[in-house]
Amino acid sequence: MRLLPRKVNETGYAAIAAREKRGRGTITPYLFILPYLIFFILFRLGPSLAGLGIAFTDWQAVRAPNWIGTANFQAMARDPRLADAFTNTITFTLVTVPLLVILSLAIAIFLNQPYRGRAIGRVAVFMPYVIMSTVVGVLWTWLLDKDFGLINVYLSMFGIQNTPWLVSERTAMFGIIMTTVWWTVGYNMVLFLAGLQDIPGELYEAAKIDGANGLGLFRFVTLPMLAPTTFLVLMLTIINSFQVFDQVYVMTSGGPGTATLTLVQYIYTTSFQFQRFGYGSAVALILFALLVFVAFFQIRAYRRGLQGVE
Repeated sequence: MRLLPRKVNETGYAAIAAREKRGRGTITPYLFILPYLIFFILFRLGPSLAGLGIAFTDWQAVRAPNWIGTANFQAMARDPRLADAFTNTITFTLVTVPLLVILSLAIAIFLNQPYRGRAIGRVAVFMPYVIMSTVVGVLWTWLLDKDFGLINVYLSMFGIQNTPWLVSERTAMFGIIMTTVWWTVGYNMVLFLAGLQDIPGELYEAAKIDGANGLGLFRFVTLPMLAPTTFLVLMLTIINSFQVFDQVYVMTSGGPGTATLTLVQYIYTTSFQFQRFGYGSAVALILFALLVFVAFFQIRAYRRGLQGVE
């Protein structure tokens, strides 16, 4: 048997070791994401695909599903509670989204100034977001109580009579909106703060040299440079508003009547209280399609805006 020179053998071993090292390097990242991937497939992707099939069945937990085709979707047109839930969700979204975007941007601009104590202000605004949703719901149920809630106590100092925030059909949704804005405005503020700190200071200096005042700086420098962040905040806020559930479930359970009944609350009650899993899955599928449409519309509008700027 003819032996290769020692130098050639060493080179070959080095090449094999390098290939093995590259192989391990390509597998290692996937090993890190494998636990989450398993969790995602079992508890997110799998149930979502199952729900797609369940939407075309009449299924209760006590018996096997019965295929009924599009009957669940046809029944939606004759469901007044679903119409109320859809209307309430749209109303909630139309009110909370502008408030959360505008208010969080204003707070971010204020807390981005070189003031003393701004770090404390940032923590104070963001702190409610880290509180559990159930705690937030219970806390604001107390604050908005008709008889001894602190909101009515302070309003009475200005001669305003006690308002039945959560027990009146006219005001219950406003109570949910106040709770949501207080709870989530800090998250949007952090996103806007990150965007503001990425704006080069040279742009503001150049605009000041050109004679721009405070309003001009905001209009021609801050807003254009914050376009990507604003797009992200707007999309996340709209999606979260359409999926509002926790505070509604804890504070009003959709009542009084159907005044605060939202789509996700309706899906929950239909599926898990009335055991109509097929119909609940069909409503969830409609909600998913609506969110996809909204996201697609926002992306197109954002791209057109960028093309107009260019």
